[in-house]
Amino acid sequence: MFSKITFSTKIQSSTALAIVFVTLISVVSNAQKIEKWMTRLDKSKLLEKQKQTLLFAANNQNLPTIFVDDSKAFQTMDGFGYTLTSGSASLINQLSNKKQLLKELFGHDENSIGVNYLRVSVGASDLSDHTYSYSESKDLSLKNFSLKEDEKYLIPLLKEIIKINPKIKILASPWSPPTWMKTNNNSMGGSLLPEYYQVYANYLVKYIKEMKKLGIVIDAMTIQNEPLHPGNNPSLLMLPNEQANFIKNNLGPTFLKNGIKTKIIIYDHNADRTDYSISILNDPAARKFIDGSAFHLYGGNVETISEVHEAHPDKNLYFTEQWIGHPSNFGGDMAWHIKNLIIGATRNWCKTVLEWNLAIDPQMNPHTEGGCTACLGAITIDKDKIERNAAYYIIGHASKFVPTNSKRIASNTVLNLQNVAFKTPEGKTVLIVINDSDKSLEFLIGSKGKQAKETIEAESVVTYVW
Repeated sequence: MFSKITFSTKIQSSTALAIVFVTLISVVSNAQKIEKWMTRLDKSKLLEKQKQTLLFAANNQNLPTIFVDDSKAFQTMDGFGYTLTSGSASLINQLSNKKQLLKELFGHDENSIGVNYLRVSVGASDLSDHTYSYSESKDLSLKNFSLKEDEKYLIPLLKEIIKINPKIKILASPWSPPTWMKTNNNSMGGSLLPEYYQVYANYLVKYIKEMKKLGIVIDAMTIQNEPLHPGNNPSLLMLPNEQANFIKNNLGPTFLKNGIKTKIIIYDHNADRTDYSISILNDPAARKFIDGSAFHLYGGNVETISEVHEAHPDKNLYFTEQWIGHPSNFGGDMAWHIKNLIIGATRNWCKTVLEWNLAIDPQMNPHTEGGCTACLGAITIDKDKIERNAAYYIIGHASKFVPTNSKRIASNTVLNLQNVAFKTPEGKTVLIVINDSDKSLEFLIGSKGKQAKETIEAESVVTYVW
């Protein structure tokens, strides 16, 4: 009798242990995994997927916690990317491995960084090899309007990019109107003559229509790149009252008359002059045509951009340009741009984050006479050799994981670990964290009542995805 009972008990115990074991396996396999990609500021890791994954669990450890809360959503993201200048386009077009590079930049597979937003110039920018417009001689009817300069390099490249990513959004920005419309008849500086306001509105509408005929949809347009910096080549001085008058009396009504859906974005300059945007948006006749305001960060603090949101919360904000100078300090540039742009601009309501220039050659060419001579590209192209610079990884840490229509969601800062979080349309959560201290830091990632323990390496940027 005793032996039978012992045998029966052993069977029951073994069965119970098996059930517990299977249950544990099931719990572990069903636990939510967090994947991570890392860049070290010393370049020892570059947007590298880590073999280690984190697991969420009921965790009562007393550690500082970054809580990610997707019940609190903020702005909807349009995208992350670069300005594609005609100079960049000329360099990329001469590559024998061009298709491979474009797929890497704009594709969506594991070897791509998924860039989903581009800025282009209306006419030349200062990183074109010469100044030009689409109407070089006085022509009030714009019968001689021609995109021929952009058809050399920019337009063919845009068509190839659109084939790879048909949903990519494109922002267009003028550096200067045609010189004959300006007070000084020069590509650099001067102001737009009031008698040509309507002709210039027609010019911009014609640009949008002609690009659309070529299969290139201009989603948004800023009125003028850096309207308070007339010392670049090309450039234009355009004061706030002038921009307001141009929009409400000419461009806005002309867009409306022609059925143009392109968003009108104002300012497109530094964060130290939020009054520029606010003064225009305070004008009821102008604001009805305006989608939002764009900013750079060569002056002021990124936090001040929120002043425009507070004054006009129904209008959007965009971050459209920041350069990295040559020679680059990779670690310093990476840290500053991640903190101020990827994290700072998005935490201050910006729907886009764009680095300045996509491509440059080793001599920092091409550029106009009087244009930027030290603007490093996201990539440097030397014949067929491609070097990926800091801006490539700065944007890649977001663009690869945060597609268009993702929403920024709430997250807190602990241990000075600056961060930002997003929810993608597919329901994934993305958390970007920078530790620019010289020590590894231990913390928890908290989400929906569970935590995952993490030790983030010193001087690193990490994107977490679950």
